[in-house]
Amino acid sequence: MARLVILIFLITTSIMPWTQAQSNDQVTWAKRVESGKEVITTLQFYFHDILSGRNPSAIRIAQPSQTNNSSTLFGMLMMIDDPLTVGPDPSSKIIGRARGMYGSAGQTDFGLIMVLNYGFTDEIYDGSSFSLLSINPALQPVREMSIVGGTGLFRLARGYAIAQTYKFDATTGDAIVGYNVTIVTYI
Repeated sequence: MARLVILIFLITTSIMPWTQAQSNDQVTWAKRVESGKEVITTLQFYFHDILSGRNPSAIRIAQPSQTNNSSTLFGMLMMIDDPLTVGPDPSSKIIGRARGMYGSAGQTDFGLIMVLNYGFTDEIYDGSSFSLLSINPALQPVREMSIVGGTGLFRLARGYAIAQTYKFDATTGDAIVGYNVTIVTYI
């Protein structure tokens, strides 16, 4: 009997931290639900794309001379290392970073080709990431983009991201974008 009590205590205490972390995640910015052989994860966070100031998180790395004559900035390419936060306030808790490139890919309409890795540093998602590869029609109020893979808890990910601009400063180009992401992975 004493061994059973000790075994239950050891199992409970080893599971408890994971259960607590998962519970906290569900309340804040992420929720995981096992459904048969799949896990469906929904995430809600904010992306801060800062082009201005002394320490921008997005910088222009290339553009042909024709870009200046294009109404869509066709050919412009940006490299980013943008913070991902729980809330829209830039001082809210950082839960990861979006790293990669986006560029203006449309000659007749404004569409950004997004080639980004969203890496997370918070709770059980620490070290997990997903990859987004899609056109972002950034002038539309709501945009849907595809998730094409991932690592860690998002290994073999597929899914979609819904982006909605929360705030945009036309003078600086700075933007805060809200994301609602649905990712499906295998157990």
